[in-house]
Amino acid sequence: MITAQAKDSFERIFRKAAQARLPVDSSEHCEIVPLADAGEGATKNTQVVVLTISSIVFRLLLILHFDEDDSTRAYYLQGDLERSFQEAFLEICNLCCGAMNQELLHYFPDLGMSTPYVLSARCLPHLHELKPGLVQSYSIRLGDAAQLAATICVCAYAPIDFVADTSAIEETSGELELF
Repeated sequence: MITAQAKDSFERIFRKAAQARLPVDSSEHCEIVPLADAGEGATKNTQVVVLTISSIVFRLLLILHFDEDDSTRAYYLQGDLERSFQEAFLEICNLCCGAMNQELLHYFPDLGMSTPYVLSARCLPHLHELKPGLVQSYSIRLGDAAQLAATICVCAYAPIDFVADTSAIEETSGELELF
């Protein structure tokens, strides 16, 4: 069971991480709006990047939906012809999930985070197979240039109740943590 305040905390942690890490330029506007379901707005070409944060009491999937169209590719590559879109975008996705992981570490000390992997968005209707306690989807607009979507899926293995304090602004540059 995930309490209402824990669900709200997961959402606030996601919003803070998305607004800090998904825009290429930190001064750029990042609008996040709830969606009715995980597949809303998906096309036949929509893909998803899946990242996982796991603890003893829960597994959180951060699923970022994207179409590799010209505007999204241009937004994340910023004219860099040396990198592939997927390399640049997966790095951004990893930074976003890492920011969520850093916030969650304040409340859950033993977390592990997966590397990102890309799947077809056709897998989204199967999220219910995981028996999640929370599934919430969002539309994300980055300035006037890029449109993404995101889904947070949390599976609880024990009762989860916490209140995240996301008011403090932490500036990090995406350092790599060594264990």
